[in-house]
Amino acid sequence: MSTREGRAVRYDRYGGVDELYVTGVGFDDPGPGRVLVEVHAAGINPGETALREGVFAESWPSTFPSGQGSDWAGVVAAVGEGVTDVEPGDDVFGWTDDRASQATHVDVPAEQVLRRPAGLDVATAGALYIAGTAAAASVASVDPQPGETVVVAGAAGGVGQIAVQLLTLRDVEVVGIASERNHDRLRELAVTPVAYGSSPEETLANLRAATPDRVHAVVDLVGGGYVALARELGVAPERINTIIDFEGAQAHGAASWGTADSEGRDDLAALGALVADGALQVAIAAGYPLDGVREAYTELEKRHTAGKIVLLPQE
Repeated sequence: MSTREGRAVRYDRYGGVDELYVTGVGFDDPGPGRVLVEVHAAGINPGETALREGVFAESWPSTFPSGQGSDWAGVVAAVGEGVTDVEPGDDVFGWTDDRASQATHVDVPAEQVLRRPAGLDVATAGALYIAGTAAAASVASVDPQPGETVVVAGAAGGVGQIAVQLLTLRDVEVVGIASERNHDRLRELAVTPVAYGSSPEETLANLRAATPDRVHAVVDLVGGGYVALARELGVAPERINTIIDFEGAQAHGAASWGTADSEGRDDLAALGALVADGALQVAIAAGYPLDGVREAYTELEKRHTAGKIVLLPQE
């Protein structure tokens, strides 16, 4: 067995971005049914901030030192016994459930590895799993029908821009709540933009002005009361989905489908094909080298990014 020298993001205790560091790590040849990938792009996501800060310490505790990251894209470095779908040198993308993608290499089960199609660039592929499957699950949860009107809160973010496009592909009228600086981008995606209000009442008034007819469903990607707002709009609980406001979902009987409720590999393959075919755009807002992980999360945690941020571990 050989060992490749690499590097990986780590943190040793719960806390802010200053807890993050990059350290040397050895990567052994993969075991049976597994694939070792040289990572060229790894998307970062708000959920990783919550894990690092200890928000989910009771339900999903970290084991220290902890790695980070689920999304990745790269090149197959080695395959274990029994793996036949890919071979060294193949361009691939996928995910890990081991908080380990923010590294020069990642070791994953073969079923979590997909060939990267021509037309799907490596940065987009490396940012697709968490945001893409959360968007796909959210859309599936509210069961949109052609001609209906669906409101998306947080429409300009990494998940939001994917969700609104998946909705428009279903011939749905989409209304997106976002900061005014992102309204032109939403219009490019055939979405009617609505500005956040200074209060829930003002946001509700903005929505009612933009949607004089019935709102059929609401997808909440930011939290902060949008489940309750959806009920005020007369939306049935079963047509409301939030990926963040779990208390609101429980209080109002709404759904809280996210990545864990998606079709996993099938959804990721479908999303990759849509991007490759030009039917889905995934905006990459910025890329950082692995050593820039603190700066990347500092930018992400401002919650103003329109699109995805990726780490580029080979740079």
